[in-house]
Amino acid sequence: MHTLICGSIAYDTIMVFEDRFKRHILPDKIHVLNVAFLVPEMRREFGGCAANIAYNLKMLDGKGLIMATVGDDFQPYAYRLEKLGLAQTHIRQIKDSFTAQAFITTDLDDNQITAFHPGAMNFSHQNNVTDAADVNLGIVAPDGREGMLAHAQQFHEAGIPFIFDPGQGMPMFNGDELLDFVKKADYIAVNDYEAQLLQSLTGSTLNKLATQVNALVETKGPEGSVIYAQGKQFHIPPVRPEKIVDPTGCGDAYRAGLLYGIAQGMDWQETGQLASLMGTLKIAYRGGQNHRYDRDEIGQRYFEAFGSRLW
Repeated sequence: MHTLICGSIAYDTIMVFEDRFKRHILPDKIHVLNVAFLVPEMRREFGGCAANIAYNLKMLDGKGLIMATVGDDFQPYAYRLEKLGLAQTHIRQIKDSFTAQAFITTDLDDNQITAFHPGAMNFSHQNNVTDAADVNLGIVAPDGREGMLAHAQQFHEAGIPFIFDPGQGMPMFNGDELLDFVKKADYIAVNDYEAQLLQSLTGSTLNKLATQVNALVETKGPEGSVIYAQGKQFHIPPVRPEKIVDPTGCGDAYRAGLLYGIAQGMDWQETGQLASLMGTLKIAYRGGQNHRYDRDEIGQRYFEAFGSRLW
């Protein structure tokens, strides 16, 4: 059986401006802003929530299927997925469109100016959960608005348990729509900021929302995470990273650990600890898909962090 990962595939182009934005943006001229930044350093990363989650799940030997929409410029990404052994069966190419992509310019103070083009992601509703066979678990990760609504409904109608992971897509929905997601989902995964926004938009508390699903997961960065399940709170400690390089994709790595633990029937403490470890392993590398570990290495790291073995 497989885990169906509904979400985005994207390119991230990161550029470094070797100065400070504040030296070149005049506050009294914001209304007539016209600036150009020389960016001698640039790199392109493979990203998107669905692909990042699948990449991490693959390291655990989990069986993940990506469901996403891409554009005419997908070929370099397709070649990468082929090399990684990640199936492209449910990746739909949208003619005359670009794959979703972010253009991020960072200055020496780590300030960022980002332009995001959703492109083919806006057509994610053209994919249907029921087109995927042998699926017993899913996730609705950030994607096009209509696609997220449709895929949650399709998982629900098919009786396939799924994680609702609104992420940066949460502002696209009003309180009633978010409550409907919660009603249909079996699990919720949010970071601490998203948790506050979810409570504000729905007028509900995390404790109350947690009673409507099998588990609600709140990640808190360096403070670890909390899993609300079985009428309890499982406090998951953070794992000390070897170094902190880039948090991009850490949440996706964490969710891969969650999906693996749920699929394998692990208890919530073990599942959360594995998820925490996966996020920590990622943070030592730039981009969402440049860290490489095999299942045995991950098992040993888990033992070193928590004193017990998963396999």
